[in-house]
Amino acid sequence: MELKTNNTADSGTDFTRAASTRTLKIMTSARRSDYDVTNTVQVSSPQAVLAAVEALYRPTWPGMSLEPLSRAFTHFERLFAGEVPGWHGVDTVYHDRQHTLDITLALARLLVGYERQQREGDRMGGARATIGVVTGLFHDVGYLRRTDERDSRNGAEFTRTHVSRGARFLEEYLPQLGFAAWVPVATEIIHFTGYEVPFARIEEKVSDRRDIMVGHLLGTADMIAQMADRCYLEKCRDRLYAEFVLGGVALPFSEGYPQVKYASGLDLLRQTPEFVNDVRAKRLDREFHGAYRYLEILFGGTNPYMEAIDRNLEYLRQVLRSENWQLLRRRPPIFAAVDDPMSTMRGLMLGHIKKIWSGS
Repeated sequence: MELKTNNTADSGTDFTRAASTRTLKIMTSARRSDYDVTNTVQVSSPQAVLAAVEALYRPTWPGMSLEPLSRAFTHFERLFAGEVPGWHGVDTVYHDRQHTLDITLALARLLVGYERQQREGDRMGGARATIGVVTGLFHDVGYLRRTDERDSRNGAEFTRTHVSRGARFLEEYLPQLGFAAWVPVATEIIHFTGYEVPFARIEEKVSDRRDIMVGHLLGTADMIAQMADRCYLEKCRDRLYAEFVLGGVALPFSEGYPQVKYASGLDLLRQTPEFVNDVRAKRLDREFHGAYRYLEILFGGTNPYMEAIDRNLEYLRQVLRSENWQLLRRRPPIFAAVDDPMSTMRGLMLGHIKKIWSGS
């Protein structure tokens, strides 16, 4: 499928200015738990995020068909809901539907922000930006279980391999959208969201620097959107830790014996400031070259994602100093395809811990 596109760096200027004004006004109100950092887009809703992406893409690439994006969002919604034959729906409690949609929206903003600041010869074009969003939309699909994977109990068990699983999914799915020619790129740049493949190896295989930029923006969106989540701290303590247990991250084995990397959800939180600082210094600023700054053209020179991350980190430091864990009292909904996913996850987590320490 050929995407028609007409790159015009200045075509979205007026739109951006007006949207920025509206957004800054809404951001001053109390942020809702399933809304993005601007408090304007419900990131638990595929329809709302698709509408926001389309509103960004139309003035940036006015001649481009957005039909492939619409099809991808429809498939995403059905897949994560467990409505696609051969697949279970999403059952992970941290990497749920909202997590993916929040990151996809951040990625679309980064792509548009980048494009509107480039000279003609450096622009990525609408087709590449579409591939970027589709890759972002399915970057965590590797957590979903196929129905023939009968030995798996929860998608969190694929924590260490979920990015490679996502790459295999894209290899199968992109041709269905008419994007078979983009498979070699998408299946490489998806690894900018994980730790399975060294970034240098990705950059050796992907020759076009514009494709590498899409990968850097994808990796940036993956980190900043989740760390800017209004309920990031509670989700780390209550949900991410449980996934880390099932995925072999919290209690990894070394030389046949279990090691303790994270002793509990609270221990995970205690290590979070160091993690966030490390991510910003090594990934965001060094490996992705500060790509998060491409957002600022959309928000009047400010960066609501980085500001939200700073607020979360400062609040966490206050909690850690006081040891008053009751300050983390939010209980946001989980957008999964199974009933009571948190109770199921806790049961699996406790069973896994018992099995590890009993040696059975």
